[in-house]
Amino acid sequence: MITKPCPLPRRRAVLGTLLAGAALPALAQVSRVPVDRPDDNPRWQALRRDMFGGRSVRSPADDLIRLEAPTRADDGAVVPIAIRVQQPQSPERYVKRIVLVIDQNPSPAGAVFYFTPDSGRAEVETRVRIDDYTHVRAIAEMNDGSLHMAVRHVKASGGCSAPPGKDPQAALATLGRMKMQVVGALADGQPAMAQLMISHPNHSGMAMDQLTRLFTPAHFVRRIDVTYAGRLVFAADVDFTISENPHFRFDFLPRGNDGELRAVVVDTEGKTFVSTLPVRAAP
Repeated sequence: MITKPCPLPRRRAVLGTLLAGAALPALAQVSRVPVDRPDDNPRWQALRRDMFGGRSVRSPADDLIRLEAPTRADDGAVVPIAIRVQQPQSPERYVKRIVLVIDQNPSPAGAVFYFTPDSGRAEVETRVRIDDYTHVRAIAEMNDGSLHMAVRHVKASGGCSAPPGKDPQAALATLGRMKMQVVGALADGQPAMAQLMISHPNHSGMAMDQLTRLFTPAHFVRRIDVTYAGRLVFAADVDFTISENPHFRFDFLPRGNDGELRAVVVDTEGKTFVSTLPVRAAP
């Protein structure tokens, strides 16, 4: 369902700020960094200063956060990744946000995912574009302000400038259609997985139309908010780093009553798309 256009949300508009400042040295060509020395990348060092100042970032942090990604991607435009936190969300200790950084991408700070205690687990699975051999990072910020990072090296190329996989006119015809579903069985008080699929071309602005020889203007999903029974369980500020037809898996915490999952998606043209899914309580 498409509602009237609305301005992009200002609440927690972290990603735009990061890209405005942190991408300055990142736009310059940087030679590939040795696989076993991820901290040597000047792009990452600049991003780290802009995002976190002088705060300590613990890495490796496998006891808290893990990043799953292929060592070599079959297609740089559609690289599956999963970020998993190794502890449940609780009011006393929880992950507030996870920043996804892909060092060698044109927009290295490509996504910020937000979680709450009502998320149950701080996990997200999605598909991303990767433009060159690179280190991929997931930095979790806890509610106490501590930072913990997982790093993987991925061999992929050309993902940000790859042509769309779907005819542009057909893509526009289904723009904003969403499908949301619960994955697996529900159990009261136990984290449950949900899946959100969005029909959207997510144009990066870097792909050339093979007929006109012109670059297709950037047009992509910018913001996602998902609530369950009126309470935020998952949100994201993203850019064209996320692949065409964005796909997210995340968790929420059923609490015994029937509720509704509600997803609100906003793109860079200010179009707002809404999808709802009634969720029945477990017996």
